[in-house]
Amino acid sequence: MSDLKTLLRPRSIAVIGASIHQDRAGHIVMRNLLDGEFDGPIMPVHPHYHSICGILAYNDIESLPITPDFAILCTPARENIKILEQLGKKGVKLVIILSSDMNLHCSGIGEPLPYEAARIASEYNMRILGPNSLGIILPWVNLNASFSPINANKGNIAFISQSAAVCTTILDWAKEKEIGFSAFVSLGDGIDIDFSELLDTLCIDSKTDAILLYIDSIKDARRFMSAARAAARNRRILVVKSGRSIAGSKAAQLHTNGEISLDAVYDSAIRRAGMLRVSNTHELFAAVETLAHPIPFRGHRLAIVTNGGGPAIMAVDSLMQQGGKLAQLTEPLIETLNQKLPQNWSHSNPIDIGGDANEQRYCDTVNALLDSDDCDAILIMHSPSAISNASRTASKLIELIKNHKRKSKFTILTNWSGETSSKEARLSFTQAGIPTYRTPESSVSAFLHLVEYNRNQKLLIETPVSSGHINKHDAQMAREWLDDCVSHDLVELDTHETQALYSCYGFKTLDTWITEEPVETGYISESIGYPVAVKLRSPDIAHKSDVQGVMLNLNTKEEVISAAQSIIDRVSLSYPAARISGLSVQKMAQRAGSQELRIKVCQDPVFGPVILLGEGGSEWDLNNNAAVALPPLNMALAENLIKYAIKENIIQNRNSPTKMSLFDLSAFLVRLSQMILDCPEIVELDIHPLLISGMDLTIIDSSMKVQHFTGDIHKRLAIRPYPNELEEFAHLKDNSTVLLRPILPEDEPKHADFISQVSHEDLYKRFFSDVGEFNHEALANFTQIDYDREMAFVATKQIEGEEVILAVARALSDPNNNNTEFAVLVRSDLKGLGLGKILMDKIIRYCREQGIKVMTGMTMPSNQGMIGLAKHFGFNIDVQMADGIVEMYLQLNELA
Repeated sequence: MSDLKTLLRPRSIAVIGASIHQDRAGHIVMRNLLDGEFDGPIMPVHPHYHSICGILAYNDIESLPITPDFAILCTPARENIKILEQLGKKGVKLVIILSSDMNLHCSGIGEPLPYEAARIASEYNMRILGPNSLGIILPWVNLNASFSPINANKGNIAFISQSAAVCTTILDWAKEKEIGFSAFVSLGDGIDIDFSELLDTLCIDSKTDAILLYIDSIKDARRFMSAARAAARNRRILVVKSGRSIAGSKAAQLHTNGEISLDAVYDSAIRRAGMLRVSNTHELFAAVETLAHPIPFRGHRLAIVTNGGGPAIMAVDSLMQQGGKLAQLTEPLIETLNQKLPQNWSHSNPIDIGGDANEQRYCDTVNALLDSDDCDAILIMHSPSAISNASRTASKLIELIKNHKRKSKFTILTNWSGETSSKEARLSFTQAGIPTYRTPESSVSAFLHLVEYNRNQKLLIETPVSSGHINKHDAQMAREWLDDCVSHDLVELDTHETQALYSCYGFKTLDTWITEEPVETGYISESIGYPVAVKLRSPDIAHKSDVQGVMLNLNTKEEVISAAQSIIDRVSLSYPAARISGLSVQKMAQRAGSQELRIKVCQDPVFGPVILLGEGGSEWDLNNNAAVALPPLNMALAENLIKYAIKENIIQNRNSPTKMSLFDLSAFLVRLSQMILDCPEIVELDIHPLLISGMDLTIIDSSMKVQHFTGDIHKRLAIRPYPNELEEFAHLKDNSTVLLRPILPEDEPKHADFISQVSHEDLYKRFFSDVGEFNHEALANFTQIDYDREMAFVATKQIEGEEVILAVARALSDPNNNNTEFAVLVRSDLKGLGLGKILMDKIIRYCREQGIKVMTGMTMPSNQGMIGLAKHFGFNIDVQMADGIVEMYLQLNELA
């Protein structure tokens, strides 16, 4: 399929269904195109009009004098299929469909029109935006190809939305605030072009610094996550996701025909991709204001300057409720402020400078803060005052901040309350590049957006610690055990039945005995030793506590028999149709000082398997009482999940002598993640509870549902895991053996050591510049790759008990996986051992198996070793001496 560069830089446009009637979409689109002063050909098409809006019209598509870069369909839904065929034959490669009711109609063979439209687009290699799209606005090329009543100013924010109504709301608000956009794209139903491709396109657009997404639903989680994670490394991305409630999710499904997914899963995916989510329209406007200005994040400590105590208290309340941090003023700063402010100032943060504060008092206070190191961010608040004119005060502060030599060390935000009296002041701040907000709460929310965004970005490049890999033999044993269960129709398993599987992954379980009737339960308890717990076994009752199906701390045989009989009697009474599989007996675990958690794995219809963590009981609300993670997990991601759960009060952080070990719980989650990756037969898993006592973690009770699985075990995952199937050994010329494997995030320290042993000259040949020392962010980009669209193989060897990287080969593919750029780098002291040849062979085999069409690379004419290696593998070599480069080209698979 073609790329989307033409969509953002069109040179000619056809409007199909252009109209002379002012209330028709075809007329509004024509008017917008002309009012926007687009300087390319605009070609209206209508069978009955000679001209539209003063522009010569064409009777049909065939009579168009040139093939337009894209066509806008302002036609009824039933006509669109015929028109798409005509456009395909004309050679049009991009189409925007505005009609909103295509999904209500079917073709002659009973197929819904959107499916028929997608089929035609595929046949002609044509791309479709919509249907149900508002259109597209590209201010930098003076293009308003939409039926929006409002145009967009030029700016640096790209906005992509599934909702046309949200588009017009944002445009109307931004117009008043004089906030501009680099692109404004209405996806509509997204039957073809979706978020992932637009993110790939916009993240390399020179006019786009930030991207805002309004999402109802995602259809291809793998592509979305890959595109979002790549884009978030280069652009600031904020997300508004509708459907926070179950009812809202159903409404979103009706709007875009997407799948219903847990909101908490979307929340997790957005954080995992290094983006930031905002909750509602109120926060959305604050987010756009923040995005419009590339303000830095300098730290968590916020200082507040105000001329009104009430608004400042509201700001502090909002800050504290959302987990923010108020800066503490030191004695030197307080002394400085004492000299500048009246005696009755607050002497603490928030810094209340009095309702009679004038512009000079504001400037003295802000100047003192800028001179100090007591805070990282400053929120300047102003309530309407007869003493302090809103506009004059704003002007003085803008001048002060602009000229202060330490301004770049702080995040500065403003809150000018009021409407008429403060409108001009807010506009002045916006024009000066200082974010400004109407209310105390929105100001604080904007600051905390920066805090959260910075946290997500750090997670995106955080170096994880390895928890060790699961032995391949144990993983194979687990798959064979599950195959055996499925083949014998054992599809609903409880704790006793899953102990063999858990042991493969090093999980500790409580020994369990199964009994058929109460008297037998009593005899087994005698052999186990007291106290014991007796539990109901029934596949039809999800929560045993619903029928008091768990009896604890039983100390005699008589107590056990009585408790067992009571359980059976209650079930027979409450759930007469329920299947009873007997009873289980366990020795009581030591619960004193311990903590009980619940961990659940389920299949999300959008994102595949997900892991949920909390303290839930039978009434566990997964949307509100669980922290969610997408596998695969490493130690950094698992630790972040636990910390997030504690921060959101999903898990209570208890202080006790046997406080849970963050490291050991993280390692447990990583192993659980690996079990889910290895064993696609597991469709549902519920550990309830996991008992944690310090470093000791024991699965007390669990249930599992399994089913037969065929196909690629990784396709079901939103994020492709480490491809351990690509590991292999190779032999060097000195007869030593190296391991060839994909690079891991945990390889960052090894990769830094490797680069330190590559000569300056070899690094220059590889990167075409003096690179100096690579920082953490650069090394993270090298090691934390998306295996779905990028690959890096390392050759490693055990030296003195440590795994050492000797060489690296990389391949970075385009989003459509057609072309890939490669590079090979060998440690300078290890040349001549055949490492380059081995890695080149490995990367070529991999790219060919992935279906990549063309492999390209670039080096310098002086790099004869690389040129010779490329020739050996059949690359075409193009030496361009004038530019000082050599281009290498190899066709791997047949071109489409």
